[in-house]
Amino acid sequence: MRGRKTRIAVVGAGAIGGYIAAHLTRAARAEVTVLARGRTLAALRTDGLHVTTPHESFSVAVDAVDDARAIGPQDYVFVTLKAHQVDGALATIAPLIDANTTVLPPTTGIPFYFFHGSRGAGAGRRLDAVDPGGRQREAMPPSQALGIVYWIGAHSPAPGRVVQDGERAACPVGEIDGSRSARVQCLSELLIEAGLHAPVRENIRGDIWVKFVNSLCWNPVALLTLARLGKMAGSASVMSTVRAMMDEADAIGRELGVEIPQAPAKRIALTLSAGSHKMSMLQDLEQGRPLELDVLADSIAALRALTTSSNQNPTPTIDTVLALARLRASGACLSTPLHT
Repeated sequence: MRGRKTRIAVVGAGAIGGYIAAHLTRAARAEVTVLARGRTLAALRTDGLHVTTPHESFSVAVDAVDDARAIGPQDYVFVTLKAHQVDGALATIAPLIDANTTVLPPTTGIPFYFFHGSRGAGAGRRLDAVDPGGRQREAMPPSQALGIVYWIGAHSPAPGRVVQDGERAACPVGEIDGSRSARVQCLSELLIEAGLHAPVRENIRGDIWVKFVNSLCWNPVALLTLARLGKMAGSASVMSTVRAMMDEADAIGRELGVEIPQAPAKRIALTLSAGSHKMSMLQDLEQGRPLELDVLADSIAALRALTTSSNQNPTPTIDTVLALARLRASGACLSTPLHT
């Protein structure tokens, strides 16, 4: 990458993709292109990206395309689509990826590369249930994937506009095998210079686990209660349900050798610090968009199947909440399968 700017593509310009693309574009250290379509593409080309945080508001003009062939292979590709959209978008994003490209797939659910390079109980495990037929693995080889966790509470009130909810915004990155490579160090530096808190993490697998469990617990509960985080915090019964779900999931993670970096109590407190935030699944419900329930359910089922307790129903609270959430989603005619 010497002698030219680092080439970065952001696939999808919703709340997270728009937030990342706007900050990187403003810093001007990288050549950033957003892959979008429809109303979002039109808004980006006409008005650019507008971001509002608790500390500032800014706007940037961005390069936006609807055909990846127009820009070709990139150094880094952020896939910020909803997890259930990725499978159907693989052919669209394929021109962005060659043997030298580093890809950052979504981590809402457990990603297909989760056990790549693992030396623990999960070593060598493939999660076929979350990537049937190995389509994502083929399109985004695990050796080319970097882990990233988006701790960015944000929403997009209109195409090309992003509003950050709460003070906290971070996106730690790391090699899934724990190594400290030149590519992860370079990306971390680019993100930090763009104003993002993006430390290199040697245990990004643990961070991905925490993010997955957070989504697994809070999103379905938000879907059922129709409540923002602050309102949920006021209900002791809701809080005990969330805690039970976390404990069930973490027991599976520990059995599979995941080093979980934070206790449930701390994770709950951090989440509730953004009390005004509306969980993404509730936002999707209200906007009539497909939900990511199948992503979460498939992930926990695939992990549970790898444990010795798989025949003992180790996740009764999770199973109950997901079943209720799916019923609400089907009643709203919004639930869609992960793979089409």
